[in-house]
Amino acid sequence: MKETKPVADSLVLYKIRPARVMSVGEKIEIELEGGQTKRVRSKDIELLHPGPLRKLTELTPLDGELLEAWELLEGGTTQLDELSELMFADYTPATAWAAWQWVADGLYFSGSPGHITVRGREEVERERREREAKATAKREWEEFIGRMAAGTMLEQDRVRLSEVEKVALGQSEQSRILETLGHPVSRENAHRLLVGVGYWVPDHNPYPRRFGINVQTPRLPVPDLPEEPRRDLTHLAAFAIDDEGNQDPDDAISIDGERIWVHVADVAALVPPDSPMDLEARSRGSNLYAPEAIVPMLPDEVTRRLGLGLSEISPALSFGFSYAHETLEDIEIVPSWVKVQRLSYQEADTRLDQAPFSDLLAVTERYREHRHARDAAAIDLPEVSVRVADGRVTIRPLQRLRSRDMVTDAMLMAGEAAARLCRENAVPVPFASQQPPSELRQPADLASMWAYRKLFQPSRVNLDPSPHFGLGLEIYSRATSPLRRYSDLLVHQQLRAWLRGETPLGESEVAARIDTAESGSLAIRRAERLSNTHWKLVWLRQNGNWSGEGVVVENEAKKSVVLIPELALDVKTRVQGDPELNAAVELKPREIDLPDLTCYFSARLK
Repeated sequence: MKETKPVADSLVLYKIRPARVMSVGEKIEIELEGGQTKRVRSKDIELLHPGPLRKLTELTPLDGELLEAWELLEGGTTQLDELSELMFADYTPATAWAAWQWVADGLYFSGSPGHITVRGREEVERERREREAKATAKREWEEFIGRMAAGTMLEQDRVRLSEVEKVALGQSEQSRILETLGHPVSRENAHRLLVGVGYWVPDHNPYPRRFGINVQTPRLPVPDLPEEPRRDLTHLAAFAIDDEGNQDPDDAISIDGERIWVHVADVAALVPPDSPMDLEARSRGSNLYAPEAIVPMLPDEVTRRLGLGLSEISPALSFGFSYAHETLEDIEIVPSWVKVQRLSYQEADTRLDQAPFSDLLAVTERYREHRHARDAAAIDLPEVSVRVADGRVTIRPLQRLRSRDMVTDAMLMAGEAAARLCRENAVPVPFASQQPPSELRQPADLASMWAYRKLFQPSRVNLDPSPHFGLGLEIYSRATSPLRRYSDLLVHQQLRAWLRGETPLGESEVAARIDTAESGSLAIRRAERLSNTHWKLVWLRQNGNWSGEGVVVENEAKKSVVLIPELALDVKTRVQGDPELNAAVELKPREIDLPDLTCYFSARLK
C-alpha cells in the first residue's frame, strides 16, 4: 500500500472509527458517523483507501475469506490493500474497512495500514484461549451480579463473596461487588448483602470476628498438676456461688470463725509464665462471653481439672484474712485442697439466715458499708443475661440479690488482700485503679445514675497501686478469675513465684504482659457489648408483638435517650410531648435494622 495523502472523498481512520475526508487545507475536514464534522491535523488520521467514498453508509458489513488469507500470509507481513484483495478479491473503501476491522481486532493481525503483521498459529491459539477465558469470566461475573441483585446465591458464589465478608468484618474497605451493585462500601451494606443472599443467616452476629477475636477454643496439651505442698482446707464448708448454668466456677468462699477464705482455681499451677497456654491466654486477654457461645482463653481441659466443685476435691490458691477495724488483717495466701459445693445465687439467697452464710453476710456487709463510706459508686442500672440456644434468644433480668452482693464483696476483699500483700513485698502485679469523677454525687433514680456514670473515668490496669474510686478501695488487684481473665492469672503467677521463694517477673516484663492482655480484653469487651445489643434486637424481632416501658434518662436536642429496664437496652427516640427525666414511656418497635444495630420505636408518654 503506497503512502499517499488523503484527498477529498478518501476513507481515513480517526481514532478507532471510519471518517470521510470532505476537504483538505491547512487542516483536514472530515465527516464522522452520524454526520458530525471535525477539523483535524494530518497526523490525527490514517489513510485506509483513497476513495472515492461518497457516504459512510457505504461501509456495510462484508463476509470474506479470513482464514484463507491468514493461512496464506501466516508469520509474514502485508498491507491493507493486499489483505483486502486476498479476503474480498477487491480493494474498495468497503473492503478496506472490513479488512481493517480484523486488523483492529488483533487476533490474526496487528499493526498499521501500511505494515500489518500476520500472527503465527501458536500465538493465535494462545490469544483465542485467553479471549475465551475472559469471555467466560465476564459471563460468569454478570450472572453472579444478576444473582446478587436478585438476592440469590449458588454455593460456588461463596468464594467471590468472601470479598464482601472482609468488608463486613472490617478487614477491607474495598469491594468491586458492592460498587457494581451500586451500594456504598460499608460494613453495614456488606452485612445486608451477605444476609440478603443467604451467605450469612439472618441473625448472624459479626462482632467477635469484626474485632479480630479468635473464636476457636484453644487446643493445647495440658500438663499434670505438679507435686507440691498444699494446705488441707477440705474441713471448711466452701461454696462456689454463681449464676445458674455457669460452666467455669473459679472462686468459692468459706468462713472459719472470724477468718474468711476465698478459694480461687489454681490456674497458675498448670499455666506457668511463657508456656504455650500462657502465651495463648495472653494474646486473647480474657474469655469471650457472647450470648451464643463462650470462647475460653485456655483449653477446656484446664477448667475441667481446676474448676471448683467440678471434682470432689479441687486444688486452689486460697486467700485468707480477717476483717476488723475497717481493714484487712492477717493476710495469707496458700496453695490448698478444698472441697466445694456449687450453688446458684437464688439458692444461696434462701440460706442467708443460716450459718455459715449469715456469718459471711455480716462480714461482707460491713466491708460494703466501709466502701460506701469512701464514696464507692452507688449505681444500680438494670442488668440482664442474654442467651441464645437453637436460634432462640432468652433475656433474663439479673435480680438484685443479697447473695450476689455478698459474693461480690468477698471477691473484692480477696483482690484487696492480694494487692496489699504484693505491695508490701514489692511483687509487681497489675493493679486496677480509677480516678474520681469531676464531682461526687449520690444518685437515687435511673436518670441520675445514667448521668453520674457518664462522669466516670475509665478504670486502668497497670503497675501503679492507686485507689479505685468506683469500688471505694485504696488498693485493688483482680485476682479471683484466673480461668476467665489473663490479668488475674498473671497475679497468680507472680504470687506463686513469691510463695516458692523464687524471683517473680520484673516490672518491665509484667508491664509488657499487661499491655498485650489489655489490648485483647478491650476488643473482647467491645465485642461482648455489641453482641448483646445485636441479640437484644434479634429478641425484639422474634417477639414482634412486644411493647413495653422505658424510662427517659437523658434529653437531647430532638431525641431522648430511653432506657428499657427489662432489656437493659438504651435507645434514642423521639418521644411525643415534652418528656421529663425519669418519665415513663410506652414503646413499640417499628423497624429493626440489625446491620446498623438500631431499632426505631413508636414512643409516647404514659
